Amino acid sequence: MKQTDTGAVTFTGDYLDEAIEYIQQTDRQGIEFTDTPIKFTRKQTPIYSGVLNYFPDAIREVARCSFVGNEQHNPNTPLHWDRSKSGDELDALTRHLLEAGTIDSDGIRHSAKVAWRALANLQKEIEKSK
Repeated sequence: MKQTDTGAVTFTGDYLDEAIEYIQQTDRQGIEFTDTPIKFTRKQTPIYSGVLNYFPDAIREVARCSFVGNEQHNPNTPLHWDRSKSGDELDALTRHLLEAGTIDSDGIRHSAKVAWRALANLQKEIEKSK
């Protein structure tokens, strides 16, 4: 983990574990992921205790899904969500849902791809409502 010139914190290696440790050890008021902060109090947005702590293995699988998808669609580039290649979230989610409980040809669980597509759809819904 290192702090940038702007005060942002970047995580290296197993970044999920580092992020959890960082959140637990600081008095941060939460994590701001977008330019528009969520308008809930810290207690009403339990990112660690209400999501990461509930589903650590599932979150790791979704992170692996992001990495493998980035390598497939944007080889040798930094991890990013290329939205131009991601527009049919609900159709793709449903295709993977039909194969839930099995592993896709790239080694990623279909259920992890369902979760990734659900998160992508939710993110787009939230952005659209702003």
